Amino acid sequence: MVFALVALIAVLVAWAVTSGGGGSGKGSSAPSGSRSPAATITAGPAPSGTHISGRPGGRDTAPADGGAGSSGGTGGGSDAGSDAGAGDGTSAGTSAGTTTGTSTGSSAGATDGTSAGTSGGAGAGTGSGGDQVPVGSTLPNCAPGTVTLSLTSAQNAYAPGENPVFQLHAANSGSVTCKLDFGPRSAVFTVTKTPDDSHVWATDDCPGNASPYLLQVPAHGTTTYTLRWNGRTSSPHCAAPKGAQAAPGNYLAQAQLPGFGAKSVPFVLTQD
Repeated sequence: MVFALVALIAVLVAWAVTSGGGGSGKGSSAPSGSRSPAATITAGPAPSGTHISGRPGGRDTAPADGGAGSSGGTGGGSDAGSDAGAGDGTSAGTSAGTTTGTSTGSSAGATDGTSAGTSGGAGAGTGSGGDQVPVGSTLPNCAPGTVTLSLTSAQNAYAPGENPVFQLHAANSGSVTCKLDFGPRSAVFTVTKTPDDSHVWATDDCPGNASPYLLQVPAHGTTTYTLRWNGRTSSPHCAAPKGAQAAPGNYLAQAQLPGFGAKSVPFVLTQD
């Protein structure tokens, strides 16, 4: 009985294992609620148009060199803008300001301003081109025994509206180049009316700028200082009367430098 019972239990266990194993395998390979994959995937037709490889959000009309366009925008806008602003704005501005403002101002001041006669521009003089030397130049001062002066008028007579022009020539007979001061306080030009010798105008009456105006006189050469008078009167120490138009008549222009004596030339202011 015992062996029969053991045999029966063994048969039952074997049957249970055999029937449970099949269900267990099926359950473990496909969990409850899962879908079975499709047996076959059919590929769609191959695209025939141009493949767009642009990133999402990019323009669908961007050219192949779209990167260059973006870069050009940044480079052109930022770099060129900064460079143009800094280069042209600062450099050109500073250079133009320094070169044009300082150079032109100094040149005008040294040439016309320094040699100007009375206030209001009654007289202004300039030297021969390239003959001006700076104050403090090491050139020796011209000596009266070596350098001689002469004064001429551009015309013998001047019609109304014409400005008389006088030229003071310095001739150097020596072998050494020297310098002369033609500033308004050193080279004094005067205009007097004849025959009464009444004062009409002078460079030292009311000079706007009394700074020295030095010109070199080359060895065995000549330098010319040209003075233009606008035909208006002045009085010593900027006193009145001044600024009146000189009347028609006979006049005498005179130039005098210390140690060189006075040089004069007559001229006429004509009537209408």
